[in-house]
Amino acid sequence: MKEAQFYQKLDNKSVACRLCRHFCVIKNGQTGLCRARKNENGILYSLVYGYPLEANIDPIEKKPLFHFFPGSATYSFGTLGCNFACANCQNWNISQARVLEKKIKELDPVTPERIVEEALGNDCLSISYTYNEPTVFTEYALDTMRLARANGLKNVWVTNGYMSEDCLKAIIPHLDAININLKAANEKFYREVCGGKLKPVLETCQELKAANVWLEIGTDLISGLAGQTENLKQIAYFIAEKLGPETPWHLSRLAQKKDVQNRPLKKISLKQVRQAYEIGKNAGLTYVYLDDIPRAKEKNTFCPRCKIENINRSGFRAHRLDKKGLCRECGFDLNIAG
Repeated sequence: MKEAQFYQKLDNKSVACRLCRHFCVIKNGQTGLCRARKNENGILYSLVYGYPLEANIDPIEKKPLFHFFPGSATYSFGTLGCNFACANCQNWNISQARVLEKKIKELDPVTPERIVEEALGNDCLSISYTYNEPTVFTEYALDTMRLARANGLKNVWVTNGYMSEDCLKAIIPHLDAININLKAANEKFYREVCGGKLKPVLETCQELKAANVWLEIGTDLISGLAGQTENLKQIAYFIAEKLGPETPWHLSRLAQKKDVQNRPLKKISLKQVRQAYEIGKNAGLTYVYLDDIPRAKEKNTFCPRCKIENINRSGFRAHRLDKKGLCRECGFDLNIAG
């Protein structure tokens, strides 16, 4: 364990966590909603610092980021715990793990120095803080991010966007790119399905865009939950009007058949997926992607002006035909970093 940042001491050995927008008040001996931060005698500790559960070399497209150094490799890692409790979570065994302290004892410690060393040794351009919600291991992430930057590596977060203002101020100077999963456009969904609120996520998106952090948005299409036409329209217009029409929007079908409560989840049809794609285009978004449809042309990047294909994607691998972010045919700026 390592003493956490982002908290205040209260009376009776309680603490107020300031890391995410839940602002948990945690009594002595208890953990916050994320289960990754524990109060011991009035000191808040990060239980997950230095203990990644999973680490892999991924294509950056898998995050998903399609316009941030396309075709590059990223060292990806995450820990246990999450500040949401989404009923439809695909990584529920990681993010919503119980008896977290016991499971951590089974893991080998990994220092930030080791992570950076492995990223460099595997020719990665960046390090991605992903798999679970990186906000809950911010202290671990920050130490790694600083070291990564010093060694010429980029830093990428894949997040639900529910971090506090204090957290944002700490990470933005070291953050290069982020994908925020904007799950829905209504408070009821966030309250009942995720255990959070929508407004803070929208505010985070706008603040990151204003800070010139590379931003792409992802939305899972879930029948009966977040696949409704009106919901998707509201998300698309928020992106177009508040973040800019050049902001890429990734649409993905939920892979699993049941949610964490063992209830069946009906998979969205291809027709519904393409209807969602059209909703994004009709809202004025320049780049809308269908991430998980094999051989779909909607996974590729086309020039908005001359319509020529500039990046072809097979699975999560990208084959670039563009000229350093410019259209290979007409020279149009494709809004690509790297």
